[in-house]
Amino acid sequence: MKKHIFLSAIMVLSAVLLITSCQKSAGDKMVLLPVKEDPTISIRLLFKVGSQDDPAGKEGLAALTASMITEAASQQNSYAQIVEKLYPLAANINNQVDKEMTVIYGRVYKDKLDDYYSLLKEVVLTPAFKDEDFERLKKSTLNYLENYLRYADDEELGKKALHEFIFEGTSYGHIVEGHVSSVQSITLDDVKEFYKKYYTWENLVIGLGGSYDDAFVTQIDNDLKALPRGKPVQPAAPMPKPINGTQVLIIEKPGANATAISFGYPIDILRGQEGFYALDLANSWFGEHRNSSSHLYQVIREARGLNYGDYSYIEYFPNGGSRQFPPPNVARRQQIFEVWIRPVPNYAKLFAFRAAVRELHHLVDSGLDKEQFTLTRDFLKNYILNYAPTTMSKLGYKMDDGFYGIRGDYLDIFPKKMSELTLDKVNDAVKTYLQDTNMKVVFVTDDAQKLKDMLVNDTPSPIEYSTPKPESVLEEDKKIAAYPLVIEAGNVKIVPVDQVFQ
Repeated sequence: MKKHIFLSAIMVLSAVLLITSCQKSAGDKMVLLPVKEDPTISIRLLFKVGSQDDPAGKEGLAALTASMITEAASQQNSYAQIVEKLYPLAANINNQVDKEMTVIYGRVYKDKLDDYYSLLKEVVLTPAFKDEDFERLKKSTLNYLENYLRYADDEELGKKALHEFIFEGTSYGHIVEGHVSSVQSITLDDVKEFYKKYYTWENLVIGLGGSYDDAFVTQIDNDLKALPRGKPVQPAAPMPKPINGTQVLIIEKPGANATAISFGYPIDILRGQEGFYALDLANSWFGEHRNSSSHLYQVIREARGLNYGDYSYIEYFPNGGSRQFPPPNVARRQQIFEVWIRPVPNYAKLFAFRAAVRELHHLVDSGLDKEQFTLTRDFLKNYILNYAPTTMSKLGYKMDDGFYGIRGDYLDIFPKKMSELTLDKVNDAVKTYLQDTNMKVVFVTDDAQKLKDMLVNDTPSPIEYSTPKPESVLEEDKKIAAYPLVIEAGNVKIVPVDQVFQ
């Protein structure tokens, strides 16, 4: 099926404005993206710290510390005063925390830069670390873990549980927000010490984009030297345990009227490596995020109407339910191949899982054909423009280039690499990095024991529809319903929802 690309005039204009020279100065300390036509200035302060640096028993400390900087008082202003002063500037001070990176960022119109920067500088350099802010933010984190994540968002619950399942026993082995018990154990002194250790000058990369001037480059460079000093030791890259067979975690949620499913496994490929571009093309054809012409979407949603969408990933993609495109600065030294099956009716959960695994098997076994390859390649050459339509997002991608050791600009390199790819290279990458026999799976569902029995006994899962379907679909359904699953009883674990992330 042909891929249809709808690029708005704003996106095209933004892409044109962003075709400008990117340069680094002061070694890797500063990433500069001058765009004179942009009336705003984007600032990204990237600290090389994330949840991988959380001390044992204090999981969630990196995220809570970042919140104590951007969502709390400075020594000069209360949090309410900071919010009040930001309002007329039409700006915010935000944070984003992942495994390896914490980014404090914001954008402001250049004529408001002085007022905005004075606030940004004071929250970064002189956080107040007040008890009342700490208790408020800690309570908010616990509410997210105990109530929202467990009971209000099955999709995120399943995806986050999958990442913990795959990375258990490694520095990536807990979600960024931490666990209930670990967050409860965090003290304000823990936050202060974490800030002193990791929010250092040596641990910082400064990113500037837009219509800033040379004087501001010098100013921010000089001002942020007031940060604490020190270069923390980075944890070793995570080494997930090998997965033997299909291992299943069923999160039992009584009364759930639909089932969220995620499955995946580690892959030994990172952005910028030669095989990455070929694998990305194959993944785009198979399950491009929120793209109706991707293969999984066509099989499970379009032909059968079982859910809202079905996608696959070779790079971490947080909060996919609220994003069309992945955010920058969630770069990692270990990625996974992941399939996200958005909630399906409970009666169709095993059928939908079988359908996705069967399609993955076909991809691994047969690869793409010439037409699929050509259409996807031509689509991606232009689609990449959507990934960074603003100065802020392009700046973030440029900062990621340094993490991955990419010489040049990934966003410019990508379409060139697409032109160089061949069908053989793509199918070779599929054979090299993808498989369908050793994976971890998470179901968020009701009646967990029944599902376990069906998985272990390889019980067929025929399906019926409330509306007529073409005969070709019904014939294919018979094959899907009987697609063999080899899952041992000892590889299926049931966990009550109120114990997840405890």
